[in-house]
Amino acid sequence: MIQLKSPREIEIMARGGAILAETVRLLEQSVRAGMSTTDLDLIADEFIRGHEGALPAFKGLYRFPASICTSINQEIVHGIPSRKRVLAEGDIVSIDIGVKLDGYYTDSATTVAVGKVDAESERLLEVTRASLAAGIAAATPENHVGDIGAAVQAVVEEAGFSVVRDLVGHGIGVGFHEEPQVPNYGKPKRGVRLTPGLTIAIEPMVNIGGPETRTMPDRWTVVTVDGTRSAHFEHTIAITDQGPRVLTALASEPVGAAGR
Repeated sequence: MIQLKSPREIEIMARGGAILAETVRLLEQSVRAGMSTTDLDLIADEFIRGHEGALPAFKGLYRFPASICTSINQEIVHGIPSRKRVLAEGDIVSIDIGVKLDGYYTDSATTVAVGKVDAESERLLEVTRASLAAGIAAATPENHVGDIGAAVQAVVEEAGFSVVRDLVGHGIGVGFHEEPQVPNYGKPKRGVRLTPGLTIAIEPMVNIGGPETRTMPDRWTVVTVDGTRSAHFEHTIAITDQGPRVLTALASEPVGAAGR
């Protein structure tokens, strides 16, 4: 069942989203070669808990053991932080993270280059950011979930990359995963109507190679089947009469840069 949010509920989510946005910025600034993914996890956990009432949403969610997901290179999502996973120059690392504040969740993700990366990886990050911005721009009350997916898919496939189809965005709020599902592919005017009060996480996951995925033996980490690199960007947004409101953007972040 789809749960529309009141203006009061959206404001609570916006407060949590502001903490999340600052956490993401801190992590982006912290990434460097030689640090472990556990280092990033500890930075995020401490920063979030430093805000009264805020909790890392992922810790214990579905029994996930950490406060963030860290996915390197061919890992798409749900990588578990580890002291044994040390970032190297030229890697890309996707960081997925959530905040729970006053009973409401927000969700965001970014992919960061570790030092200087190759041109194809740099283009992957640019295209995935652009696809998120396109998906957010399509999230207007006259549209449907299919319009979001179609907008993301068009940007990705025009660049020659592929959209992951096994994993999707989602409604969010009182529950971390609510209805509806928000695929990163689709056809305009299909699927659930985007009604004011709907809060959703839009999260393109884009592969350089094919869209096929598999899950590693840890039962969490999802990787590309062909071993090519993948990027992931995400924002939580609210559908409003005035258009999409990004709840997890920095206050200083322009709307057109919603994918960071």
